Amino acid sequence: MAKESNQKGNVAKIAIIAAVVVIIALLITVIVLLTKMSGKKEETKRNMVVNETNAEQIAEELINEPYVAPGYYSTQMSTEWHFTTGDAVSEDAYVKNDAGNTNDVYFDVFLESDENTPILESPVIPRGSEFKDIKLDKKLDAGTYDCVMVYHLVDENQDTVSTLRVAFKIFVEN
Repeated sequence: MAKESNQKGNVAKIAIIAAVVVIIALLITVIVLLTKMSGKKEETKRNMVVNETNAEQIAEELINEPYVAPGYYSTQMSTEWHFTTGDAVSEDAYVKNDAGNTNDVYFDVFLESDENTPILESPVIPRGSEFKDIKLDKKLDAGTYDCVMVYHLVDENQDTVSTLRVAFKIFVEN
């Protein structure tokens, strides 16, 4: 009987030691996770490329975002630009800054595969004006190119107030 009581005591001691080890492991895990979370940099939300499939979702997100800066932008542009050669002027490419917009605008065009090197940098387009007879700054070979246009809404000092990204295509025939 003494042996049974000794065994029960040993089992109880082992159970208590195991519980303490589990509690310590949980505390260490919680401390490590809290330390990692507090050390993370706050990620900023990046602008998204607007296309036919996500336009409604992005518009809804923009509506639900808090008001940040004065200015909105209604785009009027051709979404397919055709060039006879990579260094020709396009007859169908245009970008209009509606008179009802609140800011002047300029834009940069990038190949979707390289958003570090612009293939076109526009002049500032005042409200109510249109930019047409567009020629690329960088000659492209014949082909179809997925592109991203980044609009910069600017204030009276031409400082960027906000940006808008739009996806479109460029076609170079020869």
